[in-house]
Amino acid sequence: MVFTHDYIGFCHKTGIFMKATSEISNPALSAPLPDLAKLTSAIGSVPRWKMLKELSCGEARTVSELGAVAGCSYQSAVKHLAVLREAGLAVHGRGKLYQLHKHHLPVPGQPVVDFGHCLLRLDAAG
Repeated sequence: MVFTHDYIGFCHKTGIFMKATSEISNPALSAPLPDLAKLTSAIGSVPRWKMLKELSCGEARTVSELGAVAGCSYQSAVKHLAVLREAGLAVHGRGKLYQLHKHHLPVPGQPVVDFGHCLLRLDAAG
């Protein structure tokens, strides 16, 4: 499967925004890319970033566990997880357990998540 990505950059010397297109081939990525606007909105929250870091180990977690990691209440954790689910980043499995889609985890057990649009190093999360 080949994806075309548009990258926008800013040249500090000229003050001009630049746009380039590149193709990335990733045969392991069998699902469509998450919506970019929803992805950036979902990862723009510190509690959700911490939840993603916890889920990046590849193991399913409960709402309570993820809320404790993110430092928020159960109700707040449910809302954050709904945003992650709606963005296509997390799935809600049996027993009210949440986990990341397996195809987003290039190296199981490592705090790295590949969403196609971007590769996140979650070890930088606090």
